[in-house]
Amino acid sequence: MSGPVGVEALPIRRNTVLLAMAMAVLSATLQLVAAVASLTFVLVSGVHGLLGLGPAIFLASSGLCAQLAGRLMDRFGRRPVIAAGFAVGAVGATLTGLGAHIASTAVVIAGFVVIGAGAGAVTLVRTAGGDMYPPERRARGIAYVLSGAVFGAVLGPAVFGPLFAGRHPAPGEMTVPWLAAAGLMLVGLALVLAVRPDPLQIAKLLTPEPEGTVSERPAPLRELVARPGVLAALIAAIASFAVMASVMNLTGFVVVDHHHHDQHDVFPIIGAHVLGMYALVLVVGALVDRVGRPPALVGGLLVMGTSCALLFAVDSVWGTAALLFGLGIGWNLSFVAASAELVDRTRPIERGKLLGFGEFLSAMTAAALALLGGVVLNELGVPALAFGAALLAVAPVVWIGALRRRPALPVAVDAEAEA
Repeated sequence: MSGPVGVEALPIRRNTVLLAMAMAVLSATLQLVAAVASLTFVLVSGVHGLLGLGPAIFLASSGLCAQLAGRLMDRFGRRPVIAAGFAVGAVGATLTGLGAHIASTAVVIAGFVVIGAGAGAVTLVRTAGGDMYPPERRARGIAYVLSGAVFGAVLGPAVFGPLFAGRHPAPGEMTVPWLAAAGLMLVGLALVLAVRPDPLQIAKLLTPEPEGTVSERPAPLRELVARPGVLAALIAAIASFAVMASVMNLTGFVVVDHHHHDQHDVFPIIGAHVLGMYALVLVVGALVDRVGRPPALVGGLLVMGTSCALLFAVDSVWGTAALLFGLGIGWNLSFVAASAELVDRTRPIERGKLLGFGEFLSAMTAAALALLGGVVLNELGVPALAFGAALLAVAPVVWIGALRRRPALPVAVDAEAEA
């Protein structure tokens, strides 16, 4: 890999592999959240009308923590913040398991809050991926780290599927899976602690500050959002994540309650979704770098909308899995493109703040959609959920028209030009 003096000697490939493995751990854990968060809340609380509340609590906590974590990343580095996220996530999963064991709604909710806070920090691992590669390969760098989730798509069902096989849904049956998730999060912690040097240091070598720039004074958030392309990329990122996360988190309840399948049937479906999210990520990264951010954003949102709209027409395990796979592919396209665009438009000491802000907005929107979607699903059924999600996925396409295809430039140059 070419770059400024000293970059070639850095263990960028080793760091990338470690971060990809950490992403696999996160992916496996989030499959459990997606599959049984709604069910855990309903079983413990006995309240069916708010079945989306469990995922909503998790997503809201994740978004709030992501905004803080992004700012801390810019100040203290990527490694300590991501590692802390895994540690906090392990505590949250333990609390959730305890709450299920003693049938305490309060403890389960506390567990969702804490595990969500940890996940909010860890999901910013893509920032580290973007840090370690030059602008012309940045989408691929993000994709390399996200590709670890392909292994996570296999790891999740392999770990959690057998824990539910042959069991009937009951609060006590949720304890061991959540404790297993806590163990996985500790593995992620160990992997991140092995990353050296911090990706932020690599980013500073790849994108040195121009002469006369005060390196420790990042632009205010309002200025970052006002930069060309940022607002449209944020809107696309918010829409794609919110629709994907809310639909994914409600799928477990749809499969078990509305379609009357066994609980363990949820994991192949969620596994197929995660596989769709990440299986083609390396191809997607190269594609985004080649065709540009706006076409990838539009294509991803349209694929998501189509997959959501067709959910009303299937009730089989494999049919649902195929549509969730498509939903994952569409999210992959739009998410990588939006992330690359946001990284392109920021200096190293600004990236965490902007991506954390985007994660905050995405997660809060997803939380609201999960809560609203739960009510819609309970009152109006699967068709209303399917078509509502499809409409929300394709609506932002008009905003993407504000983006113009242009070569990715080092943001330090862009920022100086704008100044």
